Amino acid sequence: KVGRDSGRYAANRLLALLSKMFSVAQGWGWKGDNPAKGIKKFKEESRERFLEGDEMPRFFKALADEPNTIARDFFLTSLLTGARKTNVLMMRWAEIDLDKARWRIPETKSGESHTLPLPQAIVEVLKAREASTESEYVFPGRGKTGHMVEPKSAWRRILNRAEIDDLRIHDLRRTLGSWQAATGANLSIIGK
Repeated sequence: KVGRDSGRYAANRLLALLSKMFSVAQGWGWKGDNPAKGIKKFKEESRERFLEGDEMPRFFKALADEPNTIARDFFLTSLLTGARKTNVLMMRWAEIDLDKARWRIPETKSGESHTLPLPQAIVEVLKAREASTESEYVFPGRGKTGHMVEPKSAWRRILNRAEIDDLRIHDLRRTLGSWQAATGANLSIIGK
């Protein structure tokens, strides 16, 4: 969203960041109070955007035409695993068992590990990537982290080619869940 609502969302993110910073400082022994504690966040509308059926062919065509193969494979992996962007960006070869088509995420947002099955299409993508890289990361980057950090320019190119508006990278995660629900998948499985 743009305008007034985007300022509210930014304020909520800043408040969460400040609260986390002060909590970490307290964990390190700082004795002060957390000034962000108790401040009420702005109400946010939940987002329900995902790739629609008529957008899928255009999206896959634009994805196939993406010259940055690292970004292309990242977006396809994000879509077909439904994993969080951060987990996919930080994916390491040591976490993947291509023979068993599994990916063990060592730490999810909840702080726990999680093992995901890998669709055959992703196994093939990963095999090709593994043969062409020496990085410990599946999606290497040039920065100090060693992995890709933010593929915004590739994302914009793909959306422009596909003529799709208002789609975020996180919406790929929602897309998988929506399409699973439409095919009758169990809600607890979709949630996991």
